[in-house]
Amino acid sequence: MDRRKFLQLTATGTSGLLLLPNFLTAQNLVVGLDDSQDNVLIFIQLNGGNDGLNTFIPFNDPLYYENRPTIGISKSEVLNAINGLGFHPALKDLAKISQDGNLTILQNVGYPNPNRSHFRSQEIWQTASESNQYLDHGWLGRFLDIQCKDDSLASLNIDKVDNLALKADNPRGLTIGDLSRIQVSGNSEGAIKLSENPQLDFVRKLQYASIEGMEEISKALQQAKNYNEVYANNLLAKNLEWMAKLIKGGLNSKIYYTSMGGFDTHNNQLQGHKRQLSMLNDAIFSFYMDMKNNNLLSRVTLVVFSEFGRRVQENGTGTDHGSAGPMMIIGGNNKGKIIGKNPNLANLDRGDLIFETDFRSVYSTVLKNKFNFDPTTIQIKNEEIKGVF
Repeated sequence: MDRRKFLQLTATGTSGLLLLPNFLTAQNLVVGLDDSQDNVLIFIQLNGGNDGLNTFIPFNDPLYYENRPTIGISKSEVLNAINGLGFHPALKDLAKISQDGNLTILQNVGYPNPNRSHFRSQEIWQTASESNQYLDHGWLGRFLDIQCKDDSLASLNIDKVDNLALKADNPRGLTIGDLSRIQVSGNSEGAIKLSENPQLDFVRKLQYASIEGMEEISKALQQAKNYNEVYANNLLAKNLEWMAKLIKGGLNSKIYYTSMGGFDTHNNQLQGHKRQLSMLNDAIFSFYMDMKNNNLLSRVTLVVFSEFGRRVQENGTGTDHGSAGPMMIIGGNNKGKIIGKNPNLANLDRGDLIFETDFRSVYSTVLKNKFNFDPTTIQIKNEEIKGVF
């Protein structure tokens, strides 16, 4: 039995997942993208429901402070104020990226009949389904099923769990929880070191040997070993640093994915949200400067989103689950605009913002502009958003 048939059989017997160590899950094997395409998409999923109103703050609207007497961010703290909208003070470096013209904010992004369950709303975003529709495969997985043509690694999810967005009919990506387990030496023999225990390392290497793409990752890390950019000290920054190394090392993956938790700010939001936004800011700015310094920013597009926003009115010390919120697009020759109107706090749906832009329109926009791909072939019929790129 050849390797590919063995892996497909094994995946079928384990509900689509190979049983590997906790630092590696193999959602898929890979058939890579057209080599003529140099663009790379990176997705950062903010788990928990990021409070968009306290991320990009409508400080000129008195209703903002009426609804948030305790957790509202004062006008004096708002950064980079433009047309009544400004950045949370923890996002000082994202404000600089915006001033550079390399950050687009998409306001009031959501979908009809919003679901306020974390799990279900994440599933809707990851599959690009309707709110009453259930799909088995992710929107990126469907894209990769059509777009992939060779045997290179098409997608990489740096996380402890697989992401439904990348689930496809045919195996074509990897989920890796901790790339620090991969130690690259100067020779091809034993280039991947997974454990200090020789016996355990041998077993893990046997498992790795069954997975196309690990050799490519090892080679890319070897190629990037002389890049020594300094990154912020947090987990998201480390994940983005690995992505940067792989991109600089020539890995052919076109889709990268990771997530960051801690945005379910029901209580103590001022402190907790500031902490999470600070880590997000530091991680993205580290990656941004790395890409910019190595002349890669035009090739790499970073998309930041959350499964929903928060309610307009505070609950005393925090906010409960809401609906629409902002998305960010960084790099990729975006036009650095604010697209969409400022949140309308006078016209709400049961206390929540009414969405203005369907998130699937964002998906259409990046697929069309970055890969010249027709999103209707993967059942995304939303028109692209003009003026992003």
